[in-house]
Amino acid sequence: MSTYPCPSDLRPARPDDAPALAALGARSFVAKFGGRYRPADLAAFLEAAHSPARVGAELVDPGLRVALIEEAGAPVAFAKLRLGPGWPEHARGQRPFELKQLYTDPGATGRGLGARLLGWALGAARAAGADELQLSVYSGNTDAQRFYRRHGFVERAPTHFWVGSQRDEDLVFARLLDQSAGVPSSA
Repeated sequence: MSTYPCPSDLRPARPDDAPALAALGARSFVAKFGGRYRPADLAAFLEAAHSPARVGAELVDPGLRVALIEEAGAPVAFAKLRLGPGWPEHARGQRPFELKQLYTDPGATGRGLGARLLGWALGAARAAGADELQLSVYSGNTDAQRFYRRHGFVERAPTHFWVGSQRDEDLVFARLLDQSAGVPSSA
């Protein structure tokens, strides 16, 4: 089992969590974005990004950290932290990491789970020596953009995200990390 830091209300994901995390990731993605895509494109994307095999491989990847929040024995939210940059060309820090995903079960949104997981990701990134955290957000997902801005992230650049043959316009957001105080440094 992984031993990277997690607050008491979170735990590191284990390889045996792969099926449940894959199902949660697919369910969350479809609830928020499923209507945007052709069924064949969506199905191919879900198999590539949210299959139990894919998630299982991520859970044993030494360059990735995954934490989850469980209720009644089942994950209701998770976050994936990549120990490296997602967009090195937009980095302001010397050692940026990427928040790959922060997903909450559609029935559990609005309860602070995302904020707790983001706090974990910021702490885990700092503990591993990161000085910046990057992520991408769909340009039409204004709720997520407001959430990240509230937590000290600033928009850095446009990017794109493919689901099958459809290209979505995304935005790169980033937050510099102050190693000494645990608060964002000035943008």
